Formats: sequence, structure tokens, C-alpha cells
Amino acid sequence: MPITFDQKNGIFHLRNTQVSYVLQVTKEGYLLHRYWGKAVCTYRESASLVFLDRGFSPNPTSDDRTFSLDTLPMEYPSYGSGDFRTPAFEAAFADGSAVTDLRYASHRVVAGKPGLPGLPATYVETAAEAQTLEITVKDVLSGLEAVLSYTVFEQGGAITRSVRFQNSGKAPVRLLRVLSASIDFSDDVFELLTLDGAHANERNVTRRRLTPGTQLVDSCRGASSHQHNPFIALLRPNTDENTGEAYGFNLVYSGNFLAQAQVDQFHTARVSIGINPFDFEWLLRPGESFQSPEAVLVYSEAGLDGLSQVYHKLYRERLCGGKFRDALRPVLLNSWEAAYFNFDADSILKLAQEAKDVGIELVVLDDGWFGKRDDDNSSLGDWVIYHKKLPEGLDGLGKRIHELGLQFGLWFEPEMVSENSDLYRAHPDWCLHVNGRPHTRGRNQLVLDLSREDVCTYIVDAVCDILSSAPIDYVKWDMNRHMTEVGSAKLPPERQRETAHRYILGLYRVMDAITSRFPDVLFESCSGGGGRFDPAILYYMPQTWTSDNTDAVCRLKIQYGTSIIYPPSTICSHVSVSPNEQVGRITPLQTRGYVAMSGNFGYELDLGKLSKTEKAEVSCQIALYKEIRPLIQFGKQHRLLSPFEGNETAWLYVSQDGSEALAFYFKVLAQPAVPIRILRLKGLDPSEQYRDLGSNKVFGGDELMYIGLTVPIENGDFISTIWHFKQI
Repeated sequence: MPITFDQKNGIFHLRNTQVSYVLQVTKEGYLLHRYWGKAVCTYRESASLVFLDRGFSPNPTSDDRTFSLDTLPMEYPSYGSGDFRTPAFEAAFADGSAVTDLRYASHRVVAGKPGLPGLPATYVETAAEAQTLEITVKDVLSGLEAVLSYTVFEQGGAITRSVRFQNSGKAPVRLLRVLSASIDFSDDVFELLTLDGAHANERNVTRRRLTPGTQLVDSCRGASSHQHNPFIALLRPNTDENTGEAYGFNLVYSGNFLAQAQVDQFHTARVSIGINPFDFEWLLRPGESFQSPEAVLVYSEAGLDGLSQVYHKLYRERLCGGKFRDALRPVLLNSWEAAYFNFDADSILKLAQEAKDVGIELVVLDDGWFGKRDDDNSSLGDWVIYHKKLPEGLDGLGKRIHELGLQFGLWFEPEMVSENSDLYRAHPDWCLHVNGRPHTRGRNQLVLDLSREDVCTYIVDAVCDILSSAPIDYVKWDMNRHMTEVGSAKLPPERQRETAHRYILGLYRVMDAITSRFPDVLFESCSGGGGRFDPAILYYMPQTWTSDNTDAVCRLKIQYGTSIIYPPSTICSHVSVSPNEQVGRITPLQTRGYVAMSGNFGYELDLGKLSKTEKAEVSCQIALYKEIRPLIQFGKQHRLLSPFEGNETAWLYVSQDGSEALAFYFKVLAQPAVPIRILRLKGLDPSEQYRDLGSNKVFGGDELMYIGLTVPIENGDFISTIWHFKQI
């Protein structure tokens, strides 16, 4: 895992056994990107730079018309000195200019991986796990410095990048664009992969060819969003799950982001990712600094599966933290689709008894337990118990649920406020707003201004008071609207465009304070489902409600797309009623169960309305899940058939040591004259024998991987099958 510097040629080489990343300082002091890809032992410029006198490509030096920033592979490109591609950053100075010229100043290599102040990031537990290179580049005229940070891990194909700006000059600087990473590739022969969608339809896999110009995904909603995940990947043509080169970029950030690929006039591609410059500005006074979020860059020579394995392992082991990182997650019942707002203590206890009878471990009381909350028109922000519904309070209810041998969970939406609330009446200026402009409402609520320290303190105190008052084992943290009228009563005019980012920093402070104070509480994040399913939130809360859409067929695509980056231990998936309440589809309980088992398992329905036969099936599902739970939550997941390419979906979970495997197969609609489907498994030991626990037949690992497993033909729609193998 060395980071080496060839001083004679100005070459930095970050390397482990999977990946190499190479930068070079030119004699003029410019920092160039030279290589990122499969690990090489040495780098001696076999693919040397070609210098040509290109028309309309200007030259920063008067003695060389072939040297132009417009044609060089820049490592962290700036604006105004001849590179006409999209810059990684922009700044405005006191004299009104925006031209910058970053040149190499110094560097250092440190053992381990320093944290990022105020921001979540991947981490190491010992200094031996990683090395970090910090390169300082400086705009001499203004005194503005950028410290570019690169971490290479001992294992895996990930490189993390971030940048810290420091104003070492004598005048204020306004940062207008601060991207976390930019990569210049030597060609444009790629496909672009993004994860796109909408509320209740998140993270659909989209692939398209790179073409001249700029293709991007972004969010300006104040959250990472349902619409686009803060992720982008370049794939070599014909890259599939198993073969081909893939380059992934994922931003560890929960707010407005930009991820883009730009193809220039000479058919080279520039990929960049970071905070969205839309409605962003940061005033940097002399002596102050600004830290960007982290970008996690992953290279794979083994297709999308190889890309996913790196992200999954890194995020499961070195992004998620706390006691629940390595703990089995409970099977839960959430009250929302069972009761909505219409419940009292007796009805919740009845649900809890039903849950206990079928083997559920955790009962979650969703929206409606606080203030005077009988619908979504009031009480957000008033985190006090609604005694009309809960006369014994949360303490009494929680103790009675604990007496049943169950855990007790609670829903919060701490970032929001209802206009019909005591909090809003006392502090109308505590919400995001612009003076003189009317509020735009979403779900009858407004967004609290988390850029304010007093608002953050209120949220921390209010949530902690509730968690201290009752035996609460789990929290579902929701966020059900996006930002409008993004302004703060606390900030002066020249800092108003800092509000959205300051909100996110405040959110991280709040989450850190609460989760640190209650390390034995399992926190699950939610934003109308998967509207804030990003790496940054996982740093504080190790699992996320993947989508408000619980339809099993829709969930095939949602969970498949999510698995491109995020490990199964972070994905929450529940069985709901049929017909489904989001799309009205009727699906078998078995299929709903198998889809939901492919993550953190639970139920969103009224168990009391099920027949005896259905309850017996639910009990069997839960018993099966408890048996396979370690394999699902902490094994390796492999995708076998894509729902985006046909009528079938299949995925596989394999234990870390390869001794156990569980394959899922789903067919959506019955079709005539179907071909015979054979699934080739992955990740087994080819020299070992495996028993199919369903049929009791024994197969070699090599046979299951190289020849495959025949899927039985079964008539009907929404068919599902599983195979469970154990090494003998």
C-alpha cells in the first residue's frame, strides 16, 4: 500500500494490489492526472503526453505554444487560464475577478486516514489500514490554497478524495464551486451509468453512451433525493456484471450535489462530483478554511459486480459504525400501514401481541404519537406525548411491549415543523424562509432551519428527552419534503447562499449528538423512503428505508439498483398487504416475503387481518429469515439476472468464507414458449461440495458456478423460488 513520489519526474503513485492512481507535477507546477485503474508495479510514462499546437487552445507560458491547460489531463482544474472545460472549483475575489491559477506548493504523506471536520467520511481503525497523500496547490496572487487529499486503503479498489480550501491571503474570497473530485480520462469510449427515479420509484439503473458535451445528474432539492443518487459510473462498452472495466464515483453527502461527465473536442472525458454549485456560495475570510465532502472512487476490472463488492465491503465495514455495524438487525413490524394515524395504546399492544405470536422482534410506533397529531396538518416540532392516544405515555407503552419480550421503536421527523404547532407559534423564524415571500408547503409542513445553532440544540434536546423517557430500542428518522425559500433569518445577506450547505452541516451535528448519546438505539433513516439514501447518512444510521413503495414487483428494480453501491445490511425491505397500497398489485405472500428478505426484514400490515393460513406462512417466513439473516446482512451479494433487462430477476448471497449460499429467483409475468433458465452461481469454493437444503442433493461448487442451476418452470405470475446451499 505504498504512496511513492518520484521527485525527478514529479510523479505520485498511490497503489495497492487492486488499484493504481498516478498524478504528476509539471515543471511549471501544474498538477496533472496520469492514470487510474488496475494496479501497476511501476509507472514510467509509457503512455507519454503528446504536446501539439492546437488551434484556440491558449498557452500559459510564452515560450511553448504546444503547452495548453485546455488539452492536458488536469487533476483539479481551475478557471480562467485556458482550460475551457468545466472547472473543479471557482472563486470570486475582492477585485471582482474570478481567474485562478493553482500551482503545486507542497505535499505530505500520513499514515492512516484523517477525519474530515464536521463531515462524515469513511474511516480506518488502525493507521496500518491506509495511507493518505495531501497535496497543497496555491493561487499565488490571491493566497488561496487547496489541500487535495487522497487515501488509498490496504485492500480494495477504492480511492477517497476531498479538498480543503484555505484563505491565506489578506482579502475575503467567495467560493462559488467546490467539487470534491475531478478525473480526466484519455478517451471517451465509455457508457455512463446513473441511478435515477422518483418518490416510490428510486434508483433505476440507467445506461447511455457518452457523447460530446455534458451529461449530468444532480439535486437542488436540499437532499440527495429520490430523483438521482449522488453516484455516477463510467463503464467500458459491453461491461456487464462479471467482465469489463468500471469506474465509480459516489459522494458522501446528503444535500445538493452535482455529478457529471463531459466529453471535449478531442474526445477525452472529464468526470467530476461534489456539492452542486447551484445556489451555493461560501465566504472565506482570511485565515478561514472550507472542507468539501468526501468522494469515494472505485475501480473494478471485474464488471459491476466487482465495483459493488468494493463499495459494499468498504461501506459495511468502514463507513457504518457503532455497535450495530456488526450486529444482526431485528425483524420488525411498523404500525404505519396497519393503522396510519388511527391508533391508541390498546391497538398498538394488540399489534404487538400479534407480532410476538409470529416471531417478530421489534414493534415500531410510526407517525401520530406526539402533540395533537391526528393527521398530517399539525404538531410536527412538538415532541411531547399525545396522552389522548397514549394515557400511560411512551414509558408505559414501551414497558408493556418489553414485557411481551419485544423491542420498542419510535418514528420521528425532527427536521420539520407544522404551522399548527406550539413550536411554530413560538418561533416562526425557525423555519427556512425568505422575508416577504410566502411559504411553499409540502405535506402541510415547513423545513426547520438547521443552519441555526439554536434550532439544532432544540432538536437534540427534544429527541433526547423522549429517548431518555422511555425504553426505546429503535428510531426511524424521517424527512418528508424538500427545501423551498432557502434562506435563514440568522445569516447576513452575503451569506444567504450558504444556507443549504450549513443546513446539512447542522444535520450532521444533530445526528452525531443524538446517536452518540444513545449508542444502544438502532437508528434507521428515511426520507419518504429512499430520498436520502446516501453514504453520509449511513455514517450515522446504518440502515435506510429503501422506498415508500412496498410492492414486491416494484421493489425488484428498486433494490437491484440500490445494490449497485449499497450493501444488504443498509437496505430495509418489508412485506405489506395485497393488493399493495401504492400500486394496487396483487402478489403472493411468498413472493412478497422473498423480496423483503433480501435486506433488513419486516412487515408493514395489520397482522390481525390475516387468515390463519397467512399467519402460519408469516411465521415460517420469519423463522427462515432468522436462519439466513447472517448470510443476508453480512454475506456477499451478487446480482444474477437484471429486472431492467427482462421479465426475471435473480440475486445471490454468499457467506464471506464461501461455505453457504442462498439464491433468489423471481419471474414477474407468465409468458408462452419461455426458454429454460440456468443460473450460474458465484463465490463458491470450486473444490468443495454443497448440499441443497431443499432437495437434499449435493453438487460441486464448480458445477454450480460453471454449469449452473436449472430454474423450474412454474406457471403463473409473480413466481419466486429460493435455493439454500451449505458446504458439507
